[in-house]
Amino acid sequence: MNSYIELVKAYPIYSAMIQFAILGTLGDIISKWMQQGKMFLPYKWTIIILKMIEWAIIAVTIKYAFVGFQGFVDGLIAHQFVPELGLFGRAFTVSLTMNLQYGLFLVIFHRFLDNLIARQKNWKNIDKGMLSLIWFWIPAHTLTFMLDKPYQIGLAAVWSVVLGIILGFYNRESSTAL
Repeated sequence: MNSYIELVKAYPIYSAMIQFAILGTLGDIISKWMQQGKMFLPYKWTIIILKMIEWAIIAVTIKYAFVGFQGFVDGLIAHQFVPELGLFGRAFTVSLTMNLQYGLFLVIFHRFLDNLIARQKNWKNIDKGMLSLIWFWIPAHTLTFMLDKPYQIGLAAVWSVVLGIILGFYNRESSTAL
């Protein structure tokens, strides 16, 4: 565990890129497996590599957002725009402000990159992606921001797998759910 922390501290951007490239792509693959009900490679290898690059690019923006919005909330507290907050209150406030501002950009940017890779213009259900900021990402990132900083990006990457599983379950081809 110490080597993980040392790696994340020494290479914050590169470690974020690697974690998201692996786990974000895994979330995409699992989601597709669940949607189609078959365990096979749902994408060609070139698409998998492109998705890994996509997730690595997204990771850079996420890392900057994590640092920036924690500083943003600290600034609000320092200027007494927000009262002093305990661990949960601070984590919730960072998550809320980040997801309601940066999160909207991320949903659109992520879909744009997905469309670029798929060579299509699919903006269907983008509203559902934005709603995931409220029902999934704000609670998930509240937990994330309660952790020590070296663990935050790693957990965020794990959350991308969890969301892939949830979305795969609810978007199954044979599903009549919701």
